[in-house]
Amino acid sequence: MQPSQKIIDFIKGYEALRLKAYMPTPNDVPTIGYGSTGPDIKLGMTWTQKQADDRFAADLAKFSAGVSKLLGAAPTTQGQFDALTSFAYNCGLEALKTSTLLRMHKDGEYENARLQFGRWSKQAGKTLNGLVKRRAGEAAIYRGQG
Repeated sequence: MQPSQKIIDFIKGYEALRLKAYMPTPNDVPTIGYGSTGPDIKLGMTWTQKQADDRFAADLAKFSAGVSKLLGAAPTTQGQFDALTSFAYNCGLEALKTSTLLRMHKDGEYENARLQFGRWSKQAGKTLNGLVKRRAGEAAIYRGQG
């Protein structure tokens, strides 16, 4: 499966393009482009639109491939795949790999899995409104809405 245009637009909407590296929140890591992070991202660096677009495409390919691998043969709709890809893009593949969300999905407990998205709305113990909204959107997409 590949990410749909709908989820690409969703992720870009939440990751709001920034061409200069910044700290999204005080407890976060340096970020640039469409939410790109990593050891190569340093505060003060700047990118062109092309660099941001290229990195987004590479990051999205990495996360969607990782989600596919984690899902294995588990039956998955496009909406479920998209929501899980957005989640992994934001929280990381390791977080998805060890999550109750993934376990429930693979066990076919789709409604319970959908409810798990809402549990991932905190950073450093504090609920962030942006994460609450993003997780609600992912849960709706997972269900086939939104």
